[in-house]
Amino acid sequence: MEKTLAIVGAGRVGRALGRRLRELGWKIGAVVARSEAKARKAVRFIGAGKAHAGTTRQILSSRVILITTPDDEITSVAQELARIGAEELRGKVVLHTSGALDASVLESVKAQGATVGSMHPLQSFSGVSVPSLEGRVFAVEGDTEAVRVGRQMTRCLGGSAVRIAGEKKALYHAAAAMAAGNVLAVEEAGMQLLISLGMKRSEALRALLPLTRQVLENMERLGPRAAWTGPLSRGDYKVVKAHLAALRECPAEFPEAYVALNRLAARVLAKDAAAMLAELGKLSEGKKAKANAMGGNA
Repeated sequence: MEKTLAIVGAGRVGRALGRRLRELGWKIGAVVARSEAKARKAVRFIGAGKAHAGTTRQILSSRVILITTPDDEITSVAQELARIGAEELRGKVVLHTSGALDASVLESVKAQGATVGSMHPLQSFSGVSVPSLEGRVFAVEGDTEAVRVGRQMTRCLGGSAVRIAGEKKALYHAAAAMAAGNVLAVEEAGMQLLISLGMKRSEALRALLPLTRQVLENMERLGPRAAWTGPLSRGDYKVVKAHLAALRECPAEFPEAYVALNRLAARVLAKDAAAMLAELGKLSEGKKAKANAMGGNA
């Protein structure tokens, strides 16, 4: 396969993938950003390529075109490529790196003869350095040729390609968001609770992060149910009730999230989900009844 690559979108993902692929023997062509300065910065990070501000015909010099812009820009980038490229797109492979969108957003270049798909690395990118992609899952979907190229690129990067149906991309991405961004929110919420008790942020981090790491390591080694810890895992509803009472002092999102996370844990971890959900329901009903009584006394 001709290993020539143009990158449209010079953010964290585009720079990281461009640099790693360049190190692995890919020839980097056009590197496109909104401004010349951003494009030049990306070229310096990648170590190769020609900087361009805005969509240019130079993109068409590469066989593979990787669109790494924010999701809401992908369709307009594809439309502009179709406008300037027309029949020259025939035989090109156009991939985007969105986790939530499928290949249908590239319909305008497909109509001009390009094969289209998506290749999403299940990895966070800091923008400071290039993370190791060894063993990372890449979700690929789209036209047969585009999927083949996506798989080859994934293997080259040391990743593992998994084919996802286009119409299921949003659900796939939701899973990733829950396991990454939402976990971070829960961790930070726990830290803020400890900070409210007088701990320094560094102390709260040292208190909770090793605990979270250990649970995840146990999950990897022993499975989710064996790794499950805390009062709910033991059916200790008195402690859960005490937690809810203590969280009433916090902003509403804290007790609401605690209730929702307990119900989710019951659904996905409990041996008898229905029984545990029923017990949690009793706690919620008791809380509502108490609140109503207090309102009536007021």
